[in-house]
Amino acid sequence: MAETVPELLDLDGQVAIVTGGPGQLGSQMCDALAELGAHVVVVSRTAADCEEKARELTANHQEALAVPADVTDEDAVEQMVETVLDHFGRIDVMVNNAYSGSAASFEEMTADEFRSAFDGAALSTFLCSRAAIDHMRERGSGAIINVSSIYGLVAPDHRIYGDSGLDNPSNYGPAKAGVVQLTRWLAAKFGSEGIRVNCVTPGGFYNEDHEDNPDYEDVFVENYRYRTPLGRMGDETDLKGAVAFLASDASKWVTGENLVVDGGWTIW
Repeated sequence: MAETVPELLDLDGQVAIVTGGPGQLGSQMCDALAELGAHVVVVSRTAADCEEKARELTANHQEALAVPADVTDEDAVEQMVETVLDHFGRIDVMVNNAYSGSAASFEEMTADEFRSAFDGAALSTFLCSRAAIDHMRERGSGAIINVSSIYGLVAPDHRIYGDSGLDNPSNYGPAKAGVVQLTRWLAAKFGSEGIRVNCVTPGGFYNEDHEDNPDYEDVFVENYRYRTPLGRMGDETDLKGAVAFLASDASKWVTGENLVVDGGWTIW
């Protein structure tokens, strides 16, 4: 039995699926799992992005696999899991990070647009977790990590955004709150079968893609930093430790928890 911290963190030979793997947050989660020895399966709707990230991981670590899939589609999720099992023969870690949803304004958002966030957050988490659990139950072990948001815990401060165009839409927070509660339900249901289910809740991460947006640097970023106890936004490594902990035996007696990684944003 593993006893030292390096032994507890070791994922050598394990297989980890990361949905939304090529994205800003997903990419560092993929890196963390690969650095610990896991074969990482990179999932998103865009095949080219999946393949690019998988090539990078394979070149630097172990063999990775790209599997393009729409994780809001039940059949696509089942096929994705079958592809992973055919290739690697096992699934040890499932990271439900992908998100999609309308960002229309409250006044103009339709019912279907409001619902889209629940499909992109809660439904996708349900579908991927169910497909992975079917396999994990047979092996008597597994770790599922769901990804929520600070806006699943607290309301956005609409004053900080200026004209950056990044103000949080009305459907996002309720959908992400559902991910936290689904995490608890799954943890309670499947803990006795050796499956741990936990949640990571990130705060805001600096995004170079928005640097040309009006008010991004001078208004939004400055306001965000001022409102955060640690005085900065998230960076390219801030989620790696949380995911490493929850994916590995370092957290083998942790389930149903929501690990908030936000620089202290939600304590005020």
